[in-house]
Amino acid sequence: MSETTEEQIRLQKLSQLADLGMQAYPEKFDKKQSLAECIELKEGKKVQTAGRLIMFRDMGKLTFAHIQDFSGKMQIAFKQDDLGKDNYKALLKLIDLGDFIGVEGETFVTHKGELTILVSKWTFLGKALRPLPEKWHGLKDREVAYRQRYLDLISNPEAMSRFQFRSNFVKALREFYWSKGFSEVETQTLCHKATGAHAQPYKTHNNALDMDVYLRISHELPLKELIVGGFEKIFELGKAFRNEGHDPSHLPEHTHLEHYCAYWNYEDNMKFLEEMFDYLFEKLNLPKKIKIKDKEGNERDVDFTTPFERINFVELIKKDSGIDIAEVRDSKELIKQIKAKNIKIEGMDEMGYATLVDNLYKKVSRPKITGPAFLYHYPIELQPLARRNDEDKSIVDQFQIVVNGWEVGKAYSELVDPIDQEQRFAEQSSLKETGDDETMEGDPEYITAMKTGMPPISGWGMGVDRIITLLTGQENLRDVVLFPLMKPKDGEDE
Repeated sequence: MSETTEEQIRLQKLSQLADLGMQAYPEKFDKKQSLAECIELKEGKKVQTAGRLIMFRDMGKLTFAHIQDFSGKMQIAFKQDDLGKDNYKALLKLIDLGDFIGVEGETFVTHKGELTILVSKWTFLGKALRPLPEKWHGLKDREVAYRQRYLDLISNPEAMSRFQFRSNFVKALREFYWSKGFSEVETQTLCHKATGAHAQPYKTHNNALDMDVYLRISHELPLKELIVGGFEKIFELGKAFRNEGHDPSHLPEHTHLEHYCAYWNYEDNMKFLEEMFDYLFEKLNLPKKIKIKDKEGNERDVDFTTPFERINFVELIKKDSGIDIAEVRDSKELIKQIKAKNIKIEGMDEMGYATLVDNLYKKVSRPKITGPAFLYHYPIELQPLARRNDEDKSIVDQFQIVVNGWEVGKAYSELVDPIDQEQRFAEQSSLKETGDDETMEGDPEYITAMKTGMPPISGWGMGVDRIITLLTGQENLRDVVLFPLMKPKDGEDE
């Protein structure tokens, strides 16, 4: 039967419900227990619950069914003798898989040992006009799962569990910050400048003010301005937008966490992050040793036991490529050496130095890192917002956490010298003029704030989608994002 024909039959049942005086979409239902709570009860307990009908087996005067809610599924049973002949026949005639029903009854155990609700009263709660897709149990088509996440949640208990884990993770994350005296804040999404990271922005236009604005690519600069204003420990959870390609570890819209603490340096943040992971693993009851697949689909054993490994970034690239980026500080010379080593980086002739080093690292080093590992000792060109190291002015006090070849987050001792910052922004502007689209933009408003005076600061940013993807054993960020951006199917945009 086609979906169109099936929908027409269900529309007829909708009319029949009205003819019988039954509300197809009632206002509410007093659901007293979740199905998980019902399953925990003993035999002979009265319940009043509700859910979506996902299985229906008519056996004459006895019908077994399964209903499902957010907590799980449970078997229910209808007897003609208990409901009355007319009520029972109406049930069989009017309900379909996918419909919502409320039931009242008493628990009992079947001959096969399954706890079941014997229904004494049922209430229609919502008519599904479209049938569930064929083979919907355990939906395998990932594109359908991304486009119609509701079908994925209905059909895959693992998907529902994964997104409940995401909710619990974010809750635990907030609780950790609150326990450490941090205040949660919210900063703007529409910005005058797309700054705070190396990325291409989304640009739009505000009609009321008649000016172009950008979707933020980072939370960083407004948060540091709040430190200028007197906050000392702050964090923000929110969306960031980067107009970049789609792949398993990148999405144009992602959930971003940043925190900033006055009077800390990057080493304080290392200790804090290890505390954070210890807290999260204990709170969420996660094993410290988990298996995660790499980009080739091979399983790796990742051990989150603290303290994490520490790796010198400059020495790592030298070991993996034979190129010493501490000595090579010119993009033309670096390109020459990369080519001499027969390392292929697409589009490298158009890249500035920072973008080139980043791509070299991603090519020769990052995929090999199992981690979790702190990478530190970065050339100053890679982070225009970080503080210079006191002993070596050519590097910055920064680290990144890498897990299974994925960069999960980064932190550094913040640059709080407005003169140094202004010079670095000017250098970035020069690089942008050469055609490096991912070069960070400067922000004169931020320089003005810095000149008001800043204490020592260390900040941290983490891709929430990435760490949840790793912890849930997924290989693609889309599997932990409820509604990832997808290209419309032919005709959908019309």
